[in-house]
Order: sequence, then C-alpha cells, then structure tokens
Amino acid sequence: MPDPSAAAVFADLTEESRALDLLVGELPAGDWGRPTPAPGWSIAHQIAHLHWTDRAALLALTDADGFAGMVEEALAAPDSFVDAGAEEGAGLPPAELLAHWRTGRAGLDRALAAASPDTRFPWYGPPMKAASMASARLMETWAHGQDVADALGVRRTPTARLRHVARIGVRARDYAYAVRGLPAPDGEFRVELAAPGAADEVWAYGPADAPQRITGPALDFCLLVTQRAHRADLALTATGPDADRWLDIAQAFAGPAGPGRTPRSGR
Repeated sequence: MPDPSAAAVFADLTEESRALDLLVGELPAGDWGRPTPAPGWSIAHQIAHLHWTDRAALLALTDADGFAGMVEEALAAPDSFVDAGAEEGAGLPPAELLAHWRTGRAGLDRALAAASPDTRFPWYGPPMKAASMASARLMETWAHGQDVADALGVRRTPTARLRHVARIGVRARDYAYAVRGLPAPDGEFRVELAAPGAADEVWAYGPADAPQRITGPALDFCLLVTQRAHRADLALTATGPDADRWLDIAQAFAGPAGPGRTPRSGR
C-alpha cells in the first residue's frame, strides 16, 4: 500500500486528469483539430501526447523491458520521437483517442497504487519512485491541459493541486541552467507563492533568509516553469540578479530548453 502522502499525489493526479477530461470529453469531433499554443499541435495532439506518456509511465512501472524498448526508440530519434508519438495518436478518430487515453489513465492509476513505495522505476531521466512519477504526470497533465484550455478559450480555476507543479519547478532550478550549459547559482533561493483560493496561505521553499527571492501567485509560477506564459505577463517578482535570471529560463519539464511563449503584453 502507498504511504498517505503518496496516496494523496495519486488522488490528485486522478483529479487533474478528470478535470481535463471534462474539457474534451464532450467536444465535437471537429473541435479536436483546433490549434493550441504549441506550434503544430492540435487538441488531439495534446491528448495523444498525454496518452503516449501515460503508456510510457505504465511500462516503466510494470514492464522494464518494454520501457527499455521505448527508450531505444527515443534515442534513435531524439529530436522527433515526442512529436511522432503525438502525431500517431492525433491521427485516430477523436472518440477512439479519447477511449485510449481514458483506458491508459485507469491502468496507470492502478499501477501507481500497487507500486512499491520505495522502489525507483526507470525513466528518461533519473529513476523515480512512484510518488515522484505521479507528480511529474500531474505536472504534464496540467500543462498540456492549459494548452487545451487556451485553445478553447476557457479560463480554468486553479486548485491546490498546483502545489505539485510548483514543487517540481523549484526543485528543477539547477536543471534549467544545466540544460542550457550554464553554471547554477550558489545557494538556494527563497520562493514564496500565494496559494490559489486562500487569502493567507503561502507555499514557501528555501531558506527564509535567502537573499535571492521569488514571490507571486502560485498559478503564475506554475505557468512560468511549464513555459505556458511569458514572465512579462505574470505577477512574479524577483529579488536579486540570480533570481531574476532564473525567471527567464525556468522550466519544470525534462528535455531540451523550450522556446517559451512570447509575451501577450508586448512588453
């Protein structure tokens, strides 16, 4: 049985997926082709990508050899395997794609709940425990869900589930530098984020007396580290040159540095 904290992550992942399902579950077939902010990706591509990565996570948890095969495919085409996986799924009829995604989510939920809590499972980066894998899946589901919401012109209400995304974003600070071939700053930053829907709740990370600081709404921080919005359009404040530089390059996801989004404000 998972420990209580892991069980909470698993439950939040299920809820995040269900929230996205509510956006796409009743969409007319023609709307699945709507373009999203990700260049070349429609709503169908976004759901197909989530299905593809859910399948990879399920294999990592239950079939190490099968997952190793997916890694070999990725190594053979490092610049195109993500787009290829999304393109393949996006070519399915929307009802079929939706059914596959739902089935894959249910299988992953069961595998996460059954996984040994202390075992580290293989992944494209360092091996991860089941709880960390669930957090990463939630982060990606939320981020790609934002692309879908933007394509539909829907404003989503942020929830406390964003704490998982924020935590990954903070922990991935040094990775954002490494993936760009830059040295990471010395010492931790202080990050203080106003929790969604709570007037006086703050999610805090890092030493309270750290001179380099980030403050602002948790939603804005999550949009930044998933590169779903440009910092010029967000109410985030940096204190110190290193913290300010980080806001220009932050990313919570593995893989190459993304191009980010252009500012809507024109600043």
